[in-house]
Amino acid sequence: MSTITILGAGAMGSALCTPMIDAGWEVRLWGTWLDDHLLDAVKAGKNHPRTNEPLAQGVKLYRSDELEKALDSANVVVMSVASVGVAKVTELALPGIVKADALWLTSKGFCAKEDGEIQLLPDAIRRIAATQGYDQLPPIVAIAGPVKANECAAREPTATIFGCRDGQVSLRYARQARSQTYAIEASDDEVGVEICAPMKNVYAIALGIADGLQEATGVPHHNLKAATFSQAVREMSLLGAALGAKESTAFGLAGVGDLEVTGLSGRNKFYGVRLGRGENPQEALDEMARLEQTVEGVPAAALAQKFVSQKAPNLVEKLPLLQAVVRILDGKVEDVKSVVGQAVLPVKP
Repeated sequence: MSTITILGAGAMGSALCTPMIDAGWEVRLWGTWLDDHLLDAVKAGKNHPRTNEPLAQGVKLYRSDELEKALDSANVVVMSVASVGVAKVTELALPGIVKADALWLTSKGFCAKEDGEIQLLPDAIRRIAATQGYDQLPPIVAIAGPVKANECAAREPTATIFGCRDGQVSLRYARQARSQTYAIEASDDEVGVEICAPMKNVYAIALGIADGLQEATGVPHHNLKAATFSQAVREMSLLGAALGAKESTAFGLAGVGDLEVTGLSGRNKFYGVRLGRGENPQEALDEMARLEQTVEGVPAAALAQKFVSQKAPNLVEKLPLLQAVVRILDGKVEDVKSVVGQAVLPVKP
């Protein structure tokens, strides 16, 4: 039996335990210093507070001060913390990560270097490892796709994508980790998967704005939401292609699929709903933080804007929806419908 250690006991980390148990793995779940109350709830026999589903039977739990024990002899390590914590947890876990056969990554976002350069998370992890004296890391497998944590934890039908530079690695783990309800598509497009993962969170805010406009006015904004969805996919495809990714990745599970599910019911969507209803961006964010609801799309938007200007400056004007979301989040936009509309409605030829 192979051992998998999942770092991060939040919604996605705890949900991933279910298909891994079903696939026959020995599963360990380590909680960060922010997760102790989540582990306490599970140990008390309650449903997981983030998914409202019971943790899969057989999962071994480890608190924040038990990282070394959790990583001991792990065949696979999964990074499943919020993007803001990836750098710190990577530094702490590197002694165990380098001994594993693979590092899986469900975290979604970007990472800023001290000099201001913005990196995709796999590149940031490789850089951090090198600065710590680790020249060789195991293969990184980027995990994305339309996975709502609560449905995954409840064994509802779920499809995801494993992306690795080495397609044979992603294929091997796709075969070893799938269950009857957790299907995995293997890909060699790490870059494409990692671009779609944070960008769909940014664009889901815009989708939520359309729903919020309907709540505020009583008038449906389905046409605006559909145009926004189409433009979001176009922009993910353009950015991915500019960085060497396959255009098709944005039109599959990592792009269209993940954007669909996040735009229906994700936290980024609900944040957008607040903005569409007329709430101030910072006040809405503060309220969601009070409710322990992380909105990854907010920090990702500004970082994505910098990332594009650094890595693909010729695309800046071709990503109007990204620019629109950044403007709205700055809190200086009074008419969010007009700003989103201008970004997604085709101009005259």
